[in-house]
Amino acid sequence: MVTLGAAADLLNVAGGLAGPSLYTCHTVGIDNTPVRASTGMIVVPELAIERASDFFCILVVSNIEFAEFYDERAATWLRTQARSGSRIGSLGSGAVFTAKTGLLDGYRCTTHWRLFAEFSRRFPAVMLTRGLFAIDRDRVSCAGGTAVLDLILALIAQDHGYELAAEAAELMLHTRIRPSTESQRMAVQWRFNLTDKRLVRAIMLMEDMLEKPASLPELANAAGMSNRQFQRRFGAELGQSPARFYLQLRLKHAQMLLQQSTGSILDVALECGFADPSHFTRQYRLQFGETPGQVRRRSGPRHAVASPFAPAA
Repeated sequence: MVTLGAAADLLNVAGGLAGPSLYTCHTVGIDNTPVRASTGMIVVPELAIERASDFFCILVVSNIEFAEFYDERAATWLRTQARSGSRIGSLGSGAVFTAKTGLLDGYRCTTHWRLFAEFSRRFPAVMLTRGLFAIDRDRVSCAGGTAVLDLILALIAQDHGYELAAEAAELMLHTRIRPSTESQRMAVQWRFNLTDKRLVRAIMLMEDMLEKPASLPELANAAGMSNRQFQRRFGAELGQSPARFYLQLRLKHAQMLLQQSTGSILDVALECGFADPSHFTRQYRLQFGETPGQVRRRSGPRHAVASPFAPAA
């Protein structure tokens, strides 16, 4: 809902500045059935796909919970609109749906950072980037959430000039138009409330090496400290040992993969640095109170009725 609302509101603001005919937004669904968002709020599509066409840009909106949604009617409609010249956009996990249609093959694209590994594995023909948004010819995408503001502002600047984009951003209280290459994730020092840059460097290395965990000497070296000094400093700042903190990072990543990826439990274990599946299961149960198998059985494939959102110029 944040992504949908931000895109619509920003386009409306830009239209108010430059003229109401600049952008006209419509919600498009597979049919006219109301769509219940994950928040519980209901969106009523203005148009069904059978009566929707000739859009300048179509933005497919989804969130992570519904990343696996697919409907062949919607896919066929999207392909038809692309052949007719519509610019196709994918917001958040909407990129998964668009990638399934084949419309992203050979294009640069981004999606939410939590989907990177699974997306790369399933769609090797798509050139996945890790920034906030991507614009590649007639395909656009963003990571979702507030990143849609930066994507829409970039499109406004591209089509109508930077001055209009800056004025619209100011009215939206978006005080800085971020470049496409900016990281999606909050900086380590803010996430963990750290002021010691040495520990920040060590944690960044941990996050970069989940599949093949770095050793304590490697982490201490990244921090520029001796092993003993590093362990003392880490414990004082974060209240636990580097080894325990690192294990929790890997297990939390595993939890996310179990809930959202289609890889096997063994694949998840290996991706999170556990060569022994039994050890992985024991550690996971100690951390979360349930086994990886129980998570998979409870989560299962997630499906939902989605509503592509089509702003038309």
